[in-house]
Amino acid sequence: MIGMMNAVSGTGPAGGVAGWATDLMDRLGAPGAGLAIALENLFPPLPSEVILPLAGFTAAQGRMSLVAALLWTTAGSVAGALALYGIGALIGRDRVRAIVARLPLVKLGDLDRTEAWFARHGAKAVFFGRMIPIFRSLVSVPAGVERMRMAVFLLYTALGSLLWNTAFVLAGYGLGDNWRTVEEYVGVYSKAVVAVVGLAAVAFLAVRIVKALQAKDQRPAGAHRAETGERERDRVF
Repeated sequence: MIGMMNAVSGTGPAGGVAGWATDLMDRLGAPGAGLAIALENLFPPLPSEVILPLAGFTAAQGRMSLVAALLWTTAGSVAGALALYGIGALIGRDRVRAIVARLPLVKLGDLDRTEAWFARHGAKAVFFGRMIPIFRSLVSVPAGVERMRMAVFLLYTALGSLLWNTAFVLAGYGLGDNWRTVEEYVGVYSKAVVAVVGLAAVAFLAVRIVKALQAKDQRPAGAHRAETGERERDRVF
């Protein structure tokens, strides 16, 4: 085990996520890799770009078979996704609508359009979402809220997860001691995704604020006076 830990870090015992995942795999073998990935789905800050290449590197060291690493990590992805699907199903559509109705700058019409889009493209969203950082986990929640057919959800979750996991496990398997190179490249990809999402959110809020201000400026003066009068009467009574 000490030799493996030295190989993982390059200079000494591994720490952080790599050390935690290494310990799981050392104790449980391929099921440990699956457990780590299941937890990564539930807690997106745990990076799959560390766990998956490390599983490939571990397989290359002969501590588990490559096939077992692929099967167990995919099973872990499906298990984590199912848990999040269950959370979405428990929240339910009515609760989501009640929450959205209370949010400023967000309209129920936005939610209706999102639901309609998910109804048309939900399977593709689940499949391709498995290959996008952060969304890999989050896409399971709306699938649960919309009660996507379980067979469809499981199929596209398994296929998308298998592709994502295979790419990273094989990368770790092939790179050997240099498996951390994968983390560096995927880190750039993850930051780009977060940046795009952040810009989209800012643009959405900016558009909504501008529309709200325009609607306020375009209200008839009489309507404003009527509202003021109603507030004054409320104070009196």
